[in-house]
Amino acid sequence: MLLPSSLLQNAVDSFTQLPGIGKKTALRLVLHLLKQDKANVEHFAETIAKMRTEIVFCSRCHNISDANICNTCSNSMRNQHLICVVENIRDVIAIENTQQFNGVYHVLGGIISPLDGIGPNDLQIESLINRVKKEEVHELIFALNPNIQGDTTIYYIQKKLTGLDCKVTTIARGIAFGGELEFADEMTLAKSLTNRLPVQQYVK
Repeated sequence: MLLPSSLLQNAVDSFTQLPGIGKKTALRLVLHLLKQDKANVEHFAETIAKMRTEIVFCSRCHNISDANICNTCSNSMRNQHLICVVENIRDVIAIENTQQFNGVYHVLGGIISPLDGIGPNDLQIESLINRVKKEEVHELIFALNPNIQGDTTIYYIQKKLTGLDCKVTTIARGIAFGGELEFADEMTLAKSLTNRLPVQQYVK
């Protein structure tokens, strides 16, 4: 893509580093910024720079935060004895959007995947074990992706929790609402049968 300005080209190249942004989309975004008031563009750039330099990770749960302890962990209205273990920050956002969970979180920062060179020491597993040991944790809910890597991670952590007085559960797995049985894979269908619910509990 030949552009009339090297500054324009550099800006387009910078935008293409973002996931899902191709050359044409990047050019459209850059041209849009060129039409904006300089003060608005400067504010946009400052906001991005400030986000990168000032956002920290919660020292307790490893979620993104504006302070050493995130808003969720410091919220006295949340159930501090109930921890939902997730793979990444996007999972926290997804669960929070349901408005159905009132506990706190622990972000592992990934899952065990030997093929990708990710082992237990690369994740926030020891800090989770320490939380269970030091805090009065009643239950851990594992909300990891239902695949081999996710199950391996759960199994590993569960073994590390042996001897500790903490209930360990995982989110239910099965057929999605609105899904059709004929299109479900065998593992999903099997999990649906295993995790079946009484009709009066299911239909509400």
